[in-house]
Amino acid sequence: MSVFYQKFERHSHGEGLKGQSTHYCAGCGHGLAHKYLADAIEELGVQDNTVLVSPVGCSVFAYYYFDTGNTQAAHGRAAAVALGHKMANPEAIVISYQGDGDLASIGLAETVAAAQLGAPITVIFINNAIYGMTGGQMAPTSLMGQSTATSPSGRNRFNGEPMKMAELIASLDGPVYVERVALFTPAGRKKAARAIKKAVRIQKEGRGYAFVEVLAECPTHLKMTPDKAEEWVKEHMLPIFPLGVKKDVEVEPWFKLPAPSFEAETFTRTVEASTQAQARFCKGFPAHLNPHDISMKLAGAGGDGAQTAAMLVAVAAINEGFDGTHIPSYGPESRGGTSYADVHVARDEVLNPASPTPDILIAFNAPSLAKFGLTVKKGGFIIYDSSVARDVKPGDPSITVVGVPFTEIAAGLGKLVVKNIVALGALQAATNLFPTETFIAAIREALKEKAKLIPLNEQAFQAGMDAAKEFLAAKQK
Repeated sequence: MSVFYQKFERHSHGEGLKGQSTHYCAGCGHGLAHKYLADAIEELGVQDNTVLVSPVGCSVFAYYYFDTGNTQAAHGRAAAVALGHKMANPEAIVISYQGDGDLASIGLAETVAAAQLGAPITVIFINNAIYGMTGGQMAPTSLMGQSTATSPSGRNRFNGEPMKMAELIASLDGPVYVERVALFTPAGRKKAARAIKKAVRIQKEGRGYAFVEVLAECPTHLKMTPDKAEEWVKEHMLPIFPLGVKKDVEVEPWFKLPAPSFEAETFTRTVEASTQAQARFCKGFPAHLNPHDISMKLAGAGGDGAQTAAMLVAVAAINEGFDGTHIPSYGPESRGGTSYADVHVARDEVLNPASPTPDILIAFNAPSLAKFGLTVKKGGFIIYDSSVARDVKPGDPSITVVGVPFTEIAAGLGKLVVKNIVALGALQAATNLFPTETFIAAIREALKEKAKLIPLNEQAFQAGMDAAKEFLAAKQK
């Protein structure tokens, strides 16, 4: 059984000649590398157990060709994705297939970290000295003097020297096998095939991390014919990237990691979650705010408690049987400017956890109000700390603005840290997102190890509700 699909359905539904052709340019080294990798998978009998990880780059469509498990990774993140696969399924043969711009530039940190870890994955690194897929920009492996889209006058000292990845990886303690091969001669191709097969076999035997760098031709960006591109690799790349085995350590098989359990009982025990059913108080989804998915943004300075309040809202949503997400943003602005959390409460499933245009904004300080106030949807809500902000004008008259002195109320209760709970009380009163009991249950659960603080927090929540109701009543007069 061939490791390649019988026809490639990348375009024209795989009909005719196109059903047997890849997207690679004539003379491109990827085609040979694909063949040697497929041969290795077939000869080692691991096809049904293989996961091929291909990120952004010329290999991006590999899943149309390889009849194996396939995963697409974000640009540069293939090594991290490969490790995830290996840890989740230790018996799998996981192969990370990457180009030089991807592996040695945007993914350098992941590459080095995965190599130093030494877990048995196989990395096939295609070095053609250029960003091939994305337009011919200078790659970390581009040669000195080489003209590219981003170095039209040639790479110079200010761009740094070409990066020798095989040598770098071989210098780490984690890898057991590192070799650089090339494709411009028949003998070199045989060595490349053997190296790739060895790298996969080392993983199959559980011996460790293996890395094969393949010097490959890119006739398109070199603006050469395939045979001239081969000569260029031999004459120009070889002196900078000498071929050969850079590291080959004989180690006994050691990787016998048990497969992780995904049973609910194991998961709840691991994360110390409760298996006790949560009481539910909602009679239905709060569709008056949004029929399917309510988006919120909670923003403030570091220490305002926006992140904690956001988490409590997400937990409350989940307790009620809805889908809830909380995405924190901790940037340099959290040192006195504005940091924020995006929260979603969905009837069925949150499809995008970000909240660029929230239905509800809770602002704990003036910078947050200024930054996000105009992003609130028509018909939405702005709930802000009137202790620190004044004269708030919404971007649209349909937006309900509620000013509650979070800070002043919390100070009056003797604990400034509860101003985020004051804000949740104001949220409940202004929007009726959840019943009061829903919020109180989430607060009690969060403070179960600090039970003495529960009465104060319940008092803060009630104070926020009362203040919001008073504000809204005053506006109606």
